[in-house]
Amino acid sequence: MMIYKEILGDDFNKLHPKLQERYSITMDRPFHGKGIMLHINNGKRWLKPFLKLAVHWKFLFPEEGSNIPFTIRNTSKQLANGEQEIYWERSFHFHKVTRHFNAFMTIDPERRIVKDYLGEPNLFYSDLTFLVASSGELHIQSGAQRILLGKWEVPIPRLLEGKVTVKEGYDDVNGLYTIHVDIRNPMLGRLMAYEGRFKQENR
Repeated sequence: MMIYKEILGDDFNKLHPKLQERYSITMDRPFHGKGIMLHINNGKRWLKPFLKLAVHWKFLFPEEGSNIPFTIRNTSKQLANGEQEIYWERSFHFHKVTRHFNAFMTIDPERRIVKDYLGEPNLFYSDLTFLVASSGELHIQSGAQRILLGKWEVPIPRLLEGKVTVKEGYDDVNGLYTIHVDIRNPMLGRLMAYEGRFKQENR
């Protein structure tokens, strides 16, 4: 089963063919990518302590920079309840340290959303809506969010949410996947943003 194909339905076939390959992740078909983050930017300076704390959950991080080496690894497994889970391992290789932004995704077919558990161990939860643009790009937008405190899941008020917008495409000229991520809060502005290019690695 391919959860992204299931959640997008017929629109999956409107994705750029290389994005269809990219998101056809199964237990026997992982995805490995390697590239460069052209820009990584954070928000206001006083947010740094929060970003430093988030490092312990392999979530956000305080470092910024340009032309940062980047790797991504997507693997799949079947959970005890029968759901397919996609594990996202995103690594940013700064000069002196490597930072991670990891997540675990499953789907809710009835609500037609992706369930995104962020951090390792899980720290935040967010609904994600997947949409296919007319250009063949994949656009992802966040919805309701919760903070995870052990067995407790506490809803985050809208004014405190980190609204996520993701655009992923494919550059036919250079043969590279493109990614742009922007995380913003309605009151605080940008929390984190990054833009990069990567290619698939066969393993």
